[in-house]
Amino acid sequence: MKRRSMLALLLATPAAGAAQAPPAGPSEPFVVEYYYKARWGYAEEFIRLFKKNHYPVLKRQLELGRIQEITAAAPRFHGTEEGRWDYRVTLVWKNAAAPHEPFPEAELRRLFPDQEALRREEQRRFEILAAHWDVPVVTVDLTRP
Repeated sequence: MKRRSMLALLLATPAAGAAQAPPAGPSEPFVVEYYYKARWGYAEEFIRLFKKNHYPVLKRQLELGRIQEITAAAPRFHGTEEGRWDYRVTLVWKNAAAPHEPFPEAELRRLFPDQEALRREEQRRFEILAAHWDVPVVTVDLTRP
């Protein structure tokens, strides 16, 4: 048992001197994976509300040039509860600052004239969410030493 714990610790610890990714530059694309874990039995409701209320905002940001690419995935099979996620949405932002820029209020009102319905549905989407985490990622070049 002790041997397994040591092995797990060794595998989880970065190697000494391991290279860290440099910070993203102002003109480099910035990739973030957004993971969503819905409460059991609510994944379909979650993605329905996501598509209805959040995806149009993401598409508009794509049109405005703040986002360069939007993709989504769901696992084909289930994993353990602690590692489970229902949806992964990957956004390629134009740069590292873009995700922090506020979305124009006028655009939000244009996309969703019924702001009260939007508020209710977004509240519901987050009520059925068990967990959510964001992971900025970088490409690793395996061909370079």
